[in-house]
Amino acid sequence: MLNMPKKWLKENEVAFEPVHIVDNPPTKEELKDLVQKSGLEIKKFFNTSGKKYRESGIKEKMKTASEDELLELLASEGMLIKRPIATDGNHVTVGFKEEQYENTWKK
Repeated sequence: MLNMPKKWLKENEVAFEPVHIVDNPPTKEELKDLVQKSGLEIKKFFNTSGKKYRESGIKEKMKTASEDELLELLASEGMLIKRPIATDGNHVTVGFKEEQYENTWKK
């Protein structure tokens, strides 16, 4: 699955610059900007199927944590972030769904 977005982008001639967000997670401010531009709830940015998410009990924390606290969590651990995140500075997609990529990234 991880190669599907790259394959799709190459096949559709969409230029991209990969960033390994596990090793280089976005800052809290960058994440806040991505959440705002995506129009999605912040919980959509969490890798809910990941081991770190389950071990950290974040599902329970989400019920009471502020957006600021959730952004801090995401910025502190790249494994908590759902991948891939694609952005051109204006649009943002989280995860890979071919139909969404068609609608957002195909020019």
